[in-house]
Amino acid sequence: MMQTCCIHHPSLSSPLRCDASAIGVKPPRVCKVGFTGKKHPLGISRGRRLDVNLNANDAHPSMSMFEEETSPENTAPVSPEAELPFGKWSPSKYIWRGLSVPIIAGQVILRILKGKIHWRNTLQQLERTGPKSLGVCLLTSTFVGMAFTIQFVREFTRLGLNRSIGGVLALAFSRELSPVITSIVVAGRMGSAFAAELGTMQVSEQTDTLRVLGADPIDYLITPRVIASCLALPFLTLMCFTVGMASSALLSDAVYGISINIIMDSAHRALRPWDIVSAMIKSQVFGAIISVISCSWGVTTTGGAKGVGESTTSAVVMSLVGIFIADFVLSSFFFQGAGDSLKNCV
Repeated sequence: MMQTCCIHHPSLSSPLRCDASAIGVKPPRVCKVGFTGKKHPLGISRGRRLDVNLNANDAHPSMSMFEEETSPENTAPVSPEAELPFGKWSPSKYIWRGLSVPIIAGQVILRILKGKIHWRNTLQQLERTGPKSLGVCLLTSTFVGMAFTIQFVREFTRLGLNRSIGGVLALAFSRELSPVITSIVVAGRMGSAFAAELGTMQVSEQTDTLRVLGADPIDYLITPRVIASCLALPFLTLMCFTVGMASSALLSDAVYGISINIIMDSAHRALRPWDIVSAMIKSQVFGAIISVISCSWGVTTTGGAKGVGESTTSAVVMSLVGIFIADFVLSSFFFQGAGDSLKNCV
């Protein structure tokens, strides 16, 4: 028959239970209980040992408390387990986000080549990226054009090169200013929207719901945004170039007395078809960079609302960096050697 005894002691947080069997038949049993104390600053650990003796006649317990000290020399060293060189290393968020950019870009290209395009979402995104972004793009281009006109007219009139002002403005707008300024505006307006929307859907598990329903997020969410950006940016760039040149001509005529006809004739002599084509190509590349980076940052968002905010900010910054790098690479590839576009404007 099993017997149980309950022991209370001031140093114990809970009663101690011991079992005894065959009382009177077997000799008294001793229960030893160890308690770990605080570790000494010198490495000596103190512990308490409680010995409980059960009387064989009446099973009445008697206990005694002992304190023990254990030095580091008496403890057996624990051999650390062998670890792999990179077992605890985890890649940075920017590394695996950067790796997700070419993967998503490749998937989008395959979807476009196979014709897996959600046209309804594409038209909706095209409306957001194009007509709804036109106003802020034109306003920005207008004031940038007037600011550059002030600088060019002040310097060129002193040199007697009034007929070269329009050509210089046209080349600057067509080759660099219009595609870059338009892309910056679209990156701030639409790139942040793409990252915030997809990031919110990711942290709220809406993208997982799309997969459960049988819809691929690449087809339904990312591909329409990439196509819309690549189609809308060239038209926005062309409109910004037109408005920028018009504002420059009006300011030159109204403030500095240089006729609009002189500005337009100089621009016509300096511009070539390749200048406009290069601007369209640049804007398409910039649109792809903005949409792919923003969507990649959005679908890799973690951490709730704070993560969405960080992804949005980081997506815009990385898009701008990508635009500037791509602009340098494309300009060095398109325009090599000495140019002769202004020789007809002097």
